Amino acid sequence: MKVSILLLAAGQGTRLGGPVPKAFVDCAGTSLIERSLQRLSRLGQEREIILAVNPEHRESHLPRLLDQLRSYGLNQIVDGGETRLESMRNALAASDPEFPLVLVHDAARPFFSLTAAEEALEKATEVGAALLAAPAPDTLKRAKAQRISETIDRTNVWLAQTPQVMRRDLLDEALAKATADGFQCTDDVSLFEHAGFPVALVASSPENLKVTNAEDLALAELIAHKKLT
Repeated sequence: MKVSILLLAAGQGTRLGGPVPKAFVDCAGTSLIERSLQRLSRLGQEREIILAVNPEHRESHLPRLLDQLRSYGLNQIVDGGETRLESMRNALAASDPEFPLVLVHDAARPFFSLTAAEEALEKATEVGAALLAAPAPDTLKRAKAQRISETIDRTNVWLAQTPQVMRRDLLDEALAKATADGFQCTDDVSLFEHAGFPVALVASSPENLKVTNAEDLALAELIAHKKLT
């Protein structure tokens, strides 16, 4: 199973706050980007890993981590774009076109389940695309002007996560259609949905949280310490 792994770490992470960009924030002694890359390096029988990072951070924060990241199998570094989709496109353009699968992951999710990710690789091979996701745990409300307008049935509602895996041939088609239609998205398999291609769902683990704010980071540190004991 040959897979091009695209690790996206170009965001500023303004909601987390602090002087360090989110991907480079320390989590129990190890940066989020290192934790994510180390985990990704255990996927697939043959892989390449391309990192998309903010050009400014590439100069200011990345150099001190380069040796460690390369020891985990990092192959290439590209500049991230203004949007997540642009960052993904930049990383994809640098990847090997002979690798039939493309896996995209956010550096801010350092504790995804390897078992679930391997299942996503298998399902993407069969179906065309797959993503890790979690069922919506709470009652969902739609609001207007801070007033509840309706309750949304959460049956069959899932929260999209990463990794997300796609067949390269179908991804090329989906990207071409998105460009032609001016379609924008915040996750990768939405491109497949827009193109009418099927997407399989793989249940994620509770530990696959996305570090967005200080509370998330505190929880991530608890998970990191738990994995060390």
